[in-house]
Amino acid sequence: MLVVPEDVRIRSIDTLSLGEALALGWRDFLAAPTQLLFLGVIYPLVGLVAARIAYGGELLPLFYPLVAGLAFVGPLAAVGIYELSRRRERGQPVSWTNALDVFRSRAIWSIAALGLLMLTLYVLWLGAAQIVYDHTLGRLEPGSVGAFVHLLFTTPEGWQMIVLGNAVGLVFALATLALSVVSFPMMLDREVDWIIAMQTSVRAVMANPGPMMLWGVIVVALLAIGCLPAFVGLAIVMPVLGHATWHLYRRVVG
Repeated sequence: MLVVPEDVRIRSIDTLSLGEALALGWRDFLAAPTQLLFLGVIYPLVGLVAARIAYGGELLPLFYPLVAGLAFVGPLAAVGIYELSRRRERGQPVSWTNALDVFRSRAIWSIAALGLLMLTLYVLWLGAAQIVYDHTLGRLEPGSVGAFVHLLFTTPEGWQMIVLGNAVGLVFALATLALSVVSFPMMLDREVDWIIAMQTSVRAVMANPGPMMLWGVIVVALLAIGCLPAFVGLAIVMPVLGHATWHLYRRVVG
């Protein structure tokens, strides 16, 4: 039976706390490297998308939203990483296989429920991106990858797609940040219901709007850097961000 706390105290943090969380995240990653695990997940997905784009090109307008959507599903994908940081914090032995221990957590169904919500937001984001494309650059019907890139940066419709698409993406990103920034670590740590974890996450963002917005920018920037070259950097960036998110949670939620 899940433990539901009567009250959760939200601490105030500053930008220094973000740097400390990242430093501790890097330390945890070095102690239990998981890059091979992430490579095994990332590369088949990237390969399938790239092959589909090369074959027909229908997914090309959604390539950027697909990659940007990593920020939507990242908190769910990093649940096993939170477990590694939790074990290290308790002084327990850690190896990459301990990431699978999360499936034995009593909060696994709450984690799955919130994960399903995050995946739903991801799908809605892709649908919104498709609508933006259809009503902007899609009207010009670019017939190839080269034509798509040329029209994207040289036509009013292309710039309209860039501006509008990023504006819509920002709304989805803010919602994802508010709902998930501390909720997944909290469910794993305290075995609370996903509704309470989600409410706590929203409270944490409202109590620390500046640092939390900066954290969102850091996450997006590091994911973008991780996509270069050929997405190989994500195998390091994603687990480091996962570990860092655990330490951010520990600083925010009292």
